[in-house]
Amino acid sequence: MGPGKAEYLRQLTATLPMFSMEVGREMEGSTPPSIFIGAWNYPAVDAGPMMAPVHGDTRVMDTPEEWIPGRKTQEEIIGYRMGLVRGKRRVRVNDRDSRYASLLREIALSEGSVESEAAFAHIPQGCSFSEDHAPFGPSAPVERFEIGNVRWNRDLERAFHDTDLSATGAMVDLHRRGIPFSSIQKALSAGALGTGPHRRLVPTRWSITACDSALGDHLLGRVRQHPLLDTVRVHEFSSLHNTYAVILLPTSWQYEWMEAFLHVMGREELLFADHEGFRRKKEYSSVGGCFYSCRMAVLEALAREGRQAGAIILREAYQGYVPLGVFNVRENVRQAMLRPGQEFEDLEAALAALAPRLALPVDRFLSESTLLADLHRGTGQRTLGDFIGRAG
Repeated sequence: MGPGKAEYLRQLTATLPMFSMEVGREMEGSTPPSIFIGAWNYPAVDAGPMMAPVHGDTRVMDTPEEWIPGRKTQEEIIGYRMGLVRGKRRVRVNDRDSRYASLLREIALSEGSVESEAAFAHIPQGCSFSEDHAPFGPSAPVERFEIGNVRWNRDLERAFHDTDLSATGAMVDLHRRGIPFSSIQKALSAGALGTGPHRRLVPTRWSITACDSALGDHLLGRVRQHPLLDTVRVHEFSSLHNTYAVILLPTSWQYEWMEAFLHVMGREELLFADHEGFRRKKEYSSVGGCFYSCRMAVLEALAREGRQAGAIILREAYQGYVPLGVFNVRENVRQAMLRPGQEFEDLEAALAALAPRLALPVDRFLSESTLLADLHRGTGQRTLGDFIGRAG
C-alpha cells in the first residue's frame, strides 16, 4: 500500500527546490491585497500581510480566478506567488479589534492593492508550497507594519457592517453578487464576516474549505429542486499538468472525486478517492480540501443550468505538477463546466470515449472507486431509459 495523500504531498513538496527572494529587513511595496493566517498553535496563530516589493497594482498575484482563464503558465503563477513576502505576528483569533488585526481586515476588504511598508525581525527567508493554499515566498516576524489609504469593496463593506448576518449567509450573498471566491475567503479569514459575537480570525486553510463547503451546501439545496439531467454528459479540461473529466449522470445528487498522481516524482501511480451520496458528507474528506473545491464548482454550474445530476470527477496529475493550492482544482473544474459537454447514451459509452484521453486505464479508476464502480456494475449495457429509471 502506498502513502496516504497527505503524506504523498508532503514527500512531493519536500523535493521542490526552495529559494528565497532577496529582500531586506525593511520593505516598501504593495499588497495585492493579501493576508495569511496560519493554523499552527490555534487559537494563538501567526497572522500577517503578504506584500510584493513593488508599487502599484499587484492584484494578479493573489487573484486565482484570473490565472486559468488568463492562460497563465505554472511558472508565471509560481513567479507571482514567490514574489509575495509574508509578514507574521502571533495573535489570538478572538483579538480581532486590535490595531494589527484591524490593519489585516482593512487589507482583506480592500477593492484593490494597498501600499504598505514593514520592518521585519530578521531578513525574510524560505517559501511555502501546499495543496491546501497557494504558495508564497519568504517570511519573517513583522515588528512594524503600516498601510496607505484603503477603499473598501462596497459589497464586502456591507457584509462587514451587518453583524446580524451569519458567516454562511454573508458568503452566500457575496457569491450571489459575483464577488470572487478569493475575496470572500479573505474576508472570512480576517474576521470580517458573521454575527458580531462570533467573529474571529480564521486560518487561511480552514477559511478556504469553509467557503467551499458553505457555498456548496447552499448550491446543493438549490440543485436538489431542479429536474434531473436527461443524459450522460462529460466535460473536460486540461491545464497546469492536470487533466479533469467531469462525468454528469441522470441521477439525483451523488458525487465522487478521484485523483491520480502519475509519475510526478518517479514511477509512482497513486490514486485517491472519496465520495458522498444524496446527503452531504459529515466527516472531513480523506482527500482534503480539493474534495470541497471540486464539489462547489460542479454544483455552481448545475445551479446555473437549472439541473440536478450525479457527478463523477476524474483528475490526473502528471510529471511537472506542483501543488499550488485547491484553487487549482476549483478553477480548472469551473473551466471544464464552462465548456460544452459531450453527450452519451450511457455510462459505458462515456467511459469508453474517455479512455483514450486518460493516461491511467479506466479499470484502475473502477478498482479504487466506490460510487463509479457501483454505478458501472448497476448499469452494464442497459439503455439510458433503464439507467434513469434506476436512478429515480
